[in-house]
This record gives sequence, C-alpha cells and structure tokens, in this order.
Amino acid sequence: MGARRALVYGLAVTGEAVASALAAHGYDLVLADDQPTPLRVVAVLGVAVVPLNYAVLKRLLAMVDTVRAGDPFVPANARRLQAIAWSLLALQLLSIVIGAIARSVSTPAHPLKVDAGFSINAWVAVLLTFLLARVFAEGTRMREDLEGTV
Repeated sequence: MGARRALVYGLAVTGEAVASALAAHGYDLVLADDQPTPLRVVAVLGVAVVPLNYAVLKRLLAMVDTVRAGDPFVPANARRLQAIAWSLLALQLLSIVIGAIARSVSTPAHPLKVDAGFSINAWVAVLLTFLLARVFAEGTRMREDLEGTV
C-alpha cells in the first residue's frame, strides 16, 4: 500500500470512528447508532495501524534507495530495520487485541469475521526483522573495521 492509499485508508477509518462516536451521542448520522462499543474500539485501533504501516513503508523505501545507490550496509539501514521491527511488533500486538475484541462480540447469530489475531508467521517475521537489523548493524561495524585497517 502506497503512502496515498495509507492516508486515504487512515482518513476513512478515522471518519468512521468519529461518525460512530457522534451517532452514539445522539447525532443523526447515516451510520446506525447501535454499533457496539467494542467495534468502535476496533475502529480506533484501525486508526493506530495507519501510522505504523506508514513508518514501515517509509523506512523500506529509504532502504531501497541505499540499495540503488550501491551501499545497503550503512548504519542508517540497521536503525531503519530496528524501527521496522518495533513497528511490526506493535502491529502484531494490535492484531491480537483486535482479534480478541472481534471474538468477544461475535455470536452464532451474528458472526464477525475479522482477519486479526495471533499469527505464527507474523511473529516469525517480527523476530527475523529484529535479527536482520542486528545482522545489518554487525555487517556495518565489520565493514567499518575493515576499512579502518586498510
């Protein structure tokens, strides 16, 4: 998802959360005012996801630029990977919360299907990103040591 799509998504989710809150307080809006509070919380958490995804994409693009320049093993990329790993960790924690909320309001009569919750693949990706950040930091340090001895 590009930066513009992320912004549009963020604005849409924010608008829905605000409209839902206003409807709950008696304002006559197009949205139904019987939306359960847990779903409003999910909408607010959806807003929190947008800047985290944007942070990941922004750092990935910066890393691609260093690859294009022919020098990916720079200290900035190690820091970028570390920040990406923390963002992915936050996204996974939010996913677990959103999944738990969805399960709590879902009933057999009104099932709520949300693609959120615990994912072993996502947690492996978080761990591998932290590991890759460490590899980049170590590779950068080793290259600087080598350049210092030559």
